[in-house]
Amino acid sequence: MPDSTLVRVLEALWPPGLPAHMAVFAIVDGARDERIYAAVKGTFLPKDCLYSGDLPWQLQMTAPYLVQLEREDRFTRYLIDTGWGSHWATFLRTETGIKRLRRHLREFLRVRDESGKRLIFRYYDPRVLRVYLPTCWPAELDTFFGPISAFITGGEEPSEILEFRNEGGTLVSAARSA
Repeated sequence: MPDSTLVRVLEALWPPGLPAHMAVFAIVDGARDERIYAAVKGTFLPKDCLYSGDLPWQLQMTAPYLVQLEREDRFTRYLIDTGWGSHWATFLRTETGIKRLRRHLREFLRVRDESGKRLIFRYYDPRVLRVYLPTCWPAELDTFFGPISAFITGGEEPSEILEFRNEGGTLVSAARSA
């Protein structure tokens, strides 16, 4: 990834004037690439699996992980450098801590289809999130965003950065070049 793209993504995640109490997290999709699990396991940043319980190693390696990022951390740069155009993660900003955020995000991992069958909802895949959010009703946006002030993902083109915010039940989106 060109250095200019890394800088633009970092600026989108940590825009100028971002309050110090605002944290940036990534929901990292272990199923996207075999390198992800080792990278998540190796970071010293706060992290937690979105799945709960005693997971078999195969599921641990492909599970989604919530990681609290730091702008200058090696893992943050690796995640952006290596995974930005490959849909490895969805990023978000929030004022809440990792425990409350994990509890909130876990609420959306399972959904029911029209026949009542339970399904895994991979909302944390940027390709899913950018299609899902525009379909939400105002109350759904309020519920889905909860304590999250913004979701940041890659667009259809790797050079695109998308930001989604919920403003009073209205989805506000902005796109910029990476």
